[in-house]
Amino acid sequence: MERLSKLLSLKSKDLSIIQNKLSIIDNFNGFWKGSLNISPQILGRLKKTVIITSSGASTRIEGSLLSDSEVEKLLNNINIKKLRDRSSQEVAGYAELTKLIFDEFKNINLTQNNIKHLHSILLKYSNKDEFHKGKYKTLSNAVIAKDMEGKASLVFNPTPPYLVEKEMEDLLSFTNESLRFKKFHPLLIISLFACEFLSIHPFQDGNGRLSRSLTNLFLLKNGFDYIKYVSLEKIIEDNKKDYYLSLRASQKDRKTKAENLNIWINFFLDCLIKQTDLAKNILEKKDIENELSENQLQILNYLKNSKKTLTTQEISINTNINRETVKKILQRLKFLNLAKMQGLGRASRWKSF
Repeated sequence: MERLSKLLSLKSKDLSIIQNKLSIIDNFNGFWKGSLNISPQILGRLKKTVIITSSGASTRIEGSLLSDSEVEKLLNNINIKKLRDRSSQEVAGYAELTKLIFDEFKNINLTQNNIKHLHSILLKYSNKDEFHKGKYKTLSNAVIAKDMEGKASLVFNPTPPYLVEKEMEDLLSFTNESLRFKKFHPLLIISLFACEFLSIHPFQDGNGRLSRSLTNLFLLKNGFDYIKYVSLEKIIEDNKKDYYLSLRASQKDRKTKAENLNIWINFFLDCLIKQTDLAKNILEKKDIENELSENQLQILNYLKNSKKTLTTQEISINTNINRETVKKILQRLKFLNLAKMQGLGRASRWKSF
């Protein structure tokens, strides 16, 4: 507990920079809460999109091969599709866990048992992880990197299995107590939790993905509601190199006098600031359906009322709108996140979110 407290006792050199970043995020969060009058339908579509984007991004960080369009297609057919490959299994588990956290975050307490349960959901569809899902590791899971010639080298040696239970208990006790009594800014506590969780690496596999899910959970439980509508995982994927560099820089002196999390904290806050910038765009597009032209609104409503995906030709015939105009409107609706396209070229079909 004392060690973790010291890590958040920032030195004056870094304090003003970090405090400025915290203020930017706090100010936007207050602005979001005071300005939000977006229709539930639009927010629902945004949340669904984020689940797709986050599931693709978070699993690709760990080596998955599925693009966002492939993730969307997979999740739209999850009840009828057999998940034979590992990428599909990981995406399906991440999507299910993300939806649960978005919908039920108020009811999820941060305990070891609940974290184990969330881990079991994450790996629900992963065949090769059946033996260890929902259980702390029993074998070493050192982080290994391979160079271009395939030569392996040790990147980081996390907590050994026999110490995991104790270190997780210490981490959760510190985190819950610090958040409850507001000992530090909640974003500092959340950033520390993420780094320390990854340093412990408590599970045999799935630690990176679970850390990002738990980060979302902590952010939502501490009032940062807008994170459901902008994917933090996508921002991390886009800055993957800096993600790993900042993490390793903050882990290399773990449990020594030189230990310092400031590089990681700055990276974490920079990602959250990028997230607020993207969320601002949402507010600028509020009540967007009210700004659609008559033809745009007609096509959008036709898509909403249709029980199947539609070709451009079908939309043109049934709305009595010129086919070239329909094409332009569909691209506009896609840009506004109101419609989506499935397939490519002549085989493409359209539907509303």
